[in-house]
Amino acid sequence: MSTQKQNQHLAVTERTRHRRLREQGSTRVADLDAILRAGFVCHLGVVVDGVPMVVPTVYGVDFGTRTLYVHGSVASRSLVQAPDATVCVTVTHIDGLVLARSVFEHGVNYRSAMVYAVPRLVADGDELLHGLRVVTEQCAPGQWEYARQPNRKELAATSLLALSLDEASVKTASGPPQDGDGPDGELGLWAGVIPMRSYFDAPEPDPALPAGIAVPPHVVALGPGSSGS
Repeated sequence: MSTQKQNQHLAVTERTRHRRLREQGSTRVADLDAILRAGFVCHLGVVVDGVPMVVPTVYGVDFGTRTLYVHGSVASRSLVQAPDATVCVTVTHIDGLVLARSVFEHGVNYRSAMVYAVPRLVADGDELLHGLRVVTEQCAPGQWEYARQPNRKELAATSLLALSLDEASVKTASGPPQDGDGPDGELGLWAGVIPMRSYFDAPEPDPALPAGIAVPPHVVALGPGSSGS
C-alpha cells in the first residue's frame, strides 16, 4: 500500500464523529478498506414501510471507484418509496472475548465500519454484471470465472445497490483487560483474552455432484492449510 493511500483520511460528519471511546476510532481510509476487505457479510439498515429493518446480506467493494455493492433484496422496496433516504451498512469482525477480573471491565476485541450513503439501484446492465462480479469475487475469489455467469432473466430478477464510501465511521478495540493495574488486580482471578478466529473448513461436495469432478484450485485455496485460513 502506498504512503499516500495510508495517509488519506475520511471526512468527519455529524454521523461519523467519534463521541465515545474516541481512542478506538480511526479516520484513516486504509483502516476502512482493511475492514471491508476482510469480510463479505454486512448488515444493511433501512426503513421499510415506516419500520426500521436491519438485513444481513452480502457485499463487495470496488476500491478503484470507491463503491460498495450490496445485494438489494428487501431494501429495493424502500428505495422505490424513499429514493433519497440514507441507509447504514455495518461490517463487524470479532477478534476475541476480553474477560476481566470485574464484569464491568469485560469487553470484545473487534474491528467495525459503518457506511452511510443514499444508495442507488443499479440498473445499467454492464454495471450490474460488474457489481455482481465484485460481490462474488469478494466471497470466493475465482468463482466468477469458474461458474456459469447470470443470464438476462436472472439479471432482471436481481437487485443490487451501489453506495459511496465517502461517509464512514471506523472503530476497533484490541488488547488485554484494563483492570490489571487497579484494585481488582489483587483479587487473584484469571483475566485475559480468548481469541476468536474465522476460517473455512474443508469443502463438502454437493450430493448430486457426479463422480470425478475435482474441487477447483480456487476453492481448495479457501480451505484449511491455505494462506487465507
